[in-house]
Amino acid sequence: MREPEPAYLRPAVRRDYLAREEHNRSLGQAGEVFALEFERWRLVQLGVGQLAERVTHASALQGDGLGYDIHSFETDGRDRFIEVKTTGFGERTPFFVSANELQFAREHADCFRLYRLFDFRRSPRLFELSGSIEQHCELDAVSYRASFG
Repeated sequence: MREPEPAYLRPAVRRDYLAREEHNRSLGQAGEVFALEFERWRLVQLGVGQLAERVTHASALQGDGLGYDIHSFETDGRDRFIEVKTTGFGERTPFFVSANELQFAREHADCFRLYRLFDFRRSPRLFELSGSIEQHCELDAVSYRASFG
C-alpha cells in the first residue's frame, strides 16, 4: 500500500467558487419552489385546501436563517416545517446542513421534515425524512469557523 502524497506535492485545483455558489443557490431556490407547490398539492389531495392556501415559502419571505424553508401544515392544522435539500444527482448524494438547521430540527423534531429532492434536472423526485436530521443521516464536520481569542 502506497503512502499518500504530502499536501504540498498535490496539484492545485482551480475552482470558481462564485459560479458554484450561484449554481447551488439557483438549484436550491428551484427546489424550494417545487416543494412549495408539492406541499400545496398534497394538502388539496388530502381534502384540506384551506390549509394549502396558507402554506408559505418562509425562507423567501422572511430570510434564510429560520432553520426551514417552507411552513406548511398537517391535515389537523398542526405546523409542518420543511427544509428542502435539492440535487441534480442521485438520492444518496451528500448535502450540506447548517448548524442552525440542525438545531431547529432537534428542537422541533415532532413537526420537522426534510424533503430531499433528487434527479432534479431530469425527472424530479423527492422523499421525506421526519424528525431530527441526525436520526437519519451521518454528520461529518467539513468546515470550521476560525476566530481570534
